[in-house]
Amino acid sequence: MCAELAREGEEVAVDLKQAVDALRSALDERELEIMLTGEHDAGDAILTVHPGAGGTESQDWAEMLYRMYLRWAEGHGFRVEALDYQKGDEAGIKSATLMVRGRNAYGFLRAESGVHRLVRISPFDSSGRRHTSFASVYAYPDLDDRIEVAVEEKDLRVDTYRSSGAGGQHVNVTDSAVRITHLPTGIVVSCQNERSQHRNRDMAMKILRARLYDLERRKRDEKRAVEEGAKKDIDFGSQIRSYVLQPYTLVKDHRTGFERGDVQNVLNGDIDSFVKTYLLSRSRPAAGSQTALPATPR
Repeated sequence: MCAELAREGEEVAVDLKQAVDALRSALDERELEIMLTGEHDAGDAILTVHPGAGGTESQDWAEMLYRMYLRWAEGHGFRVEALDYQKGDEAGIKSATLMVRGRNAYGFLRAESGVHRLVRISPFDSSGRRHTSFASVYAYPDLDDRIEVAVEEKDLRVDTYRSSGAGGQHVNVTDSAVRITHLPTGIVVSCQNERSQHRNRDMAMKILRARLYDLERRKRDEKRAVEEGAKKDIDFGSQIRSYVLQPYTLVKDHRTGFERGDVQNVLNGDIDSFVKTYLLSRSRPAAGSQTALPATPR
């Protein structure tokens, strides 16, 4: 009899723990949704990744970030389409652009905009020296067709070239890929995913409008901050996060102070804790100390 009661007690405890875990997960999701109150947060996102100076090192780092976001998006059930993928000369990528479709895709990914820094022993250095590499990540909202962004044809330079996708797929023998330069701002966008030049041009224009819209929004926000005497807590051109593989393992977000020691999990797409901590810091500017997970001792 006692054994049966004990078993029943264990089963109830297991069920209770599962119910509590499910409730905690639901509350976390709801909390995140409440934080995503921006005009475009609920919509799709256009994500770009570019290496910094440093040749092969930075290009390889850019591809590592590209894979990280692919795995993160797939883990959330988002649909991902590679709009542009320029392979590096020896390894990595020169640039990549993704369309990430799903509820709150932009709201989450805007937390990733900025410069990402990697410190590691270089796999491309025969002397085994430590290298620091940089890559930039930017998220733009996929604009609703009702939002008009004026772009004059005379301000554009349109170039076409032969497309080739990641790993050599989608190779096209015609000049179907399109690169558009917006002369007044110097913004350059490209698309090579579609089979026809016409469709690639339409998608490239879509990306250009999103970037121009984002540029004007940031100018407006900066002007308002100056007028209000407010100091910005994030500059989209600044270093936002460091990933250290040597001489210790650590990922640290410089905007919030949040850090973790399991670098490989993060690079495999487990970035939700960084996104959530950043969004919390934006929604609670008066909050005190930031939460941090234990890191590997240095």
